[in-house]
Amino acid sequence: MELTYNSNYPSIDDLRARARQRIPRFAFEYLDGGCNEDVNLHKNTAEIREVELMPYYLKDFKTADLKTELFGQVYDAPFGVAPVGLQGLMWPNAPEILAKAAIAHNIPFALSTVTTSSIERIGELTAGKFWYQLYHPTDNALRDDLLNRAEAAGCQVLVLLCDVPTFGYRPRDIRNGLAMPPKMTMRNVLQILGKPNWAINTLRHGQPSFANLKKYMSKNMDMGQLGAFMNQTFSGRLNEAKIAAIRERWKGKIVMKGVVSEADADLAIRLGLDGIIVSNHGGRQLDAGQSTIHALVPIVRKYAGQIKIMLDSGVRTGPDIACALASGADFVFLGRSFMYGVAALGKDGGQHTMSILKIQLKQVMEQLCCERVTDLPWHLIRAEPKK
Repeated sequence: MELTYNSNYPSIDDLRARARQRIPRFAFEYLDGGCNEDVNLHKNTAEIREVELMPYYLKDFKTADLKTELFGQVYDAPFGVAPVGLQGLMWPNAPEILAKAAIAHNIPFALSTVTTSSIERIGELTAGKFWYQLYHPTDNALRDDLLNRAEAAGCQVLVLLCDVPTFGYRPRDIRNGLAMPPKMTMRNVLQILGKPNWAINTLRHGQPSFANLKKYMSKNMDMGQLGAFMNQTFSGRLNEAKIAAIRERWKGKIVMKGVVSEADADLAIRLGLDGIIVSNHGGRQLDAGQSTIHALVPIVRKYAGQIKIMLDSGVRTGPDIACALASGADFVFLGRSFMYGVAALGKDGGQHTMSILKIQLKQVMEQLCCERVTDLPWHLIRAEPKK
């Protein structure tokens, strides 16, 4: 497709700045923040940008091709839309905007259990060409119902989330009284009144809610009841037995998201999973952990070729994507970049951001004289962050 974008916002930083202007502060802080003091949030991106690449200017170079095969599907670029919770809080109808744009750009879209569009709606919009990330519930009957719904909607890849054994400590969200719907403190009301476009669009589409979980929740829950429901429903940790039970039941591809250790990567392989996503939940769970690029390198070194190894968390731009791929990732997912785009530009934000990332990545490959995505590791100078 033709890659077009709004020249007023040619970078992800431009989109982030515009998003900050357009949406209430509590929504922006939910999107933009990490946990505790944001140590790992910032380290993720900073250490990806310590990776260095080598151009070979005099080689016989034709053109750069972004097409990438993953699980039997050829995508137009080596990146996809990561699952993000509460997307409709940042911009109304955001999951649908991004799902449509992903189909138009032929890249994968992953839907979170705790976002604001349903499995069925995304399945309808994408004709089943989507991934579904499962927050494993404590109740197996609820797990089975969610899996049945994903299967019926045509879901191509099931993503098991392993890095939320407990909800992260996020001071901004605590201070903002964030819930679904948000707690209407006077401060929140004033923030909403100051963002009329967000408010009007929210009224048009209705208050955001956990669309996938509505059928399992009592009506008119207050904030305390909603918090109790979430804690009771998703307080279970993943373990070998739970993963094995899903592997036996789910006939399609399964990916484990949140892997940062060789031990967990080894277990994923032994249980017959098809891929892993090296991820630390966008720096929203453990400040004291490694950056994702630092965790990726030893996993690639030991397990490349045995399982598809992907990466998210900290990747913001086309050059970031190139550095992650050069470091050994087979594929990359981004979350915040796409949400900045939608919050900044509404219904045009998904298409705009995907175009920017494709153009940026292709420019990097052309500068390196790298014809194929799979050749990027040949251009790697240093795979690990500086110590």
